[in-house]
Amino acid sequence: MAEPESTQPHTGFDKLLTFTIPARDCRGRVVRLGPVLDEILAAHDYPPAIKHVLSEALVLTTLMGGLLKEQDDQLTMQAQAQGAVISLLVCDYRNGELRGYLDHDPAEFDKLGSDPVLKDLFGTGYLAITFDIAKTGQRYQGVVPLEGESLTDAVESYFAQSEQVPTFIHTAGKSGASGSIAGGMLVQHLPEGEEGRERLHAQLDHPQWEHVSILAESLTDDEIIEQGLSLEQLVWRLYHEEEEIRVVPGPQLVRGCRCTVAHFEDVISRFPKEDRREMADENGIIMVDCAFCSKQFPIQD
Repeated sequence: MAEPESTQPHTGFDKLLTFTIPARDCRGRVVRLGPVLDEILAAHDYPPAIKHVLSEALVLTTLMGGLLKEQDDQLTMQAQAQGAVISLLVCDYRNGELRGYLDHDPAEFDKLGSDPVLKDLFGTGYLAITFDIAKTGQRYQGVVPLEGESLTDAVESYFAQSEQVPTFIHTAGKSGASGSIAGGMLVQHLPEGEEGRERLHAQLDHPQWEHVSILAESLTDDEIIEQGLSLEQLVWRLYHEEEEIRVVPGPQLVRGCRCTVAHFEDVISRFPKEDRREMADENGIIMVDCAFCSKQFPIQD
């Protein structure tokens, strides 16, 4: 990878960048969300700390979604807890379409301090990460406790426990009068450089992984959210001494709420007639709320 020239087009907001370092058996993903993030957050009146959690979740979902190989494969991240400030968080990624929603208790949130950590928000909960493979119809899911200081910590635990792949993730974000910015980098070590190979010999102290992860740990929050620093330049700063870095721009990211009247009509049609009658109002209309986009859809039973 040659040093990016300022006159060349670079990946900036709302576009995923993938990269590999063949000599180090390493792959990575990096993203910086801007307008798409604002569009998703605007669906609900979230307080700043809740916005931060959902922003982090959307970055993590995009980074993991970037690991998908085929069209229509989907990555879903879901965090659930009972009796906590946040009871449900759901984000998913498919074909560059990103969506997310968070359900929280405003009264309980007001009791927290100004800088709540993961346990303050979720209490005792769990994180489920699901890969849906469109071509085969197979579904792979890993579930881990919501432990650590942040969702990023919990996702790193998922890769260590469920995938057994050495993984480093760094996320960052900020909000201001001009909008929200959030981004992150994910790097992984793939033994012998081949996806899908047996991972029993994967180890955190592998010299190639130590080299890659130490450099990744030098990444700062400011670099992640710096609008004037393209994603290509960010990768170059970290790994410019490598003999080869292969970068591939990913898809343009868009808000991916897939709710339509036709979709909800199909879902409701699967309920027994008695249940549909109880759902409908006096005019035979069933009002369906979409949590992702905060819209209502009237469905005629």
